[in-house]
Amino acid sequence: MAMLVVPGPGPGAAVRVPLEIADSPGARRRGLLGRDGVTGALLLPRTRSVHTVGMRFALDVAYLDRESRVLAVRTMRPGRVGLPRLRARQVLEAEAGAMAGWGVRVGARLGVVGAVRGGT
Repeated sequence: MAMLVVPGPGPGAAVRVPLEIADSPGARRRGLLGRDGVTGALLLPRTRSVHTVGMRFALDVAYLDRESRVLAVRTMRPGRVGLPRLRARQVLEAEAGAMAGWGVRVGARLGVVGAVRGGT
């Protein structure tokens, strides 16, 4: 399983979060639809915007650039459509409130370890 690594305030203070990677077109389209929650986070590569139409719970959404730096973090209630972020290259989704607890903030560079490319 992949892990999201969120840098902490000091050396060795990183937070590790279970991470799913939606690395196929079908997995990106499906996202978190039909679920009642998510353990950890879902990374949507090659994505600039998301929606929460049909979602059962509110999401924290972080837009990441090509170096996995956080451009913006938003909380989206179900039934919303997010505007595309032109510099975004991937989107990270988690249950509302989770990202603040992990320390995800604008400007932070997130890491992914244990990822297997080519599918989820």
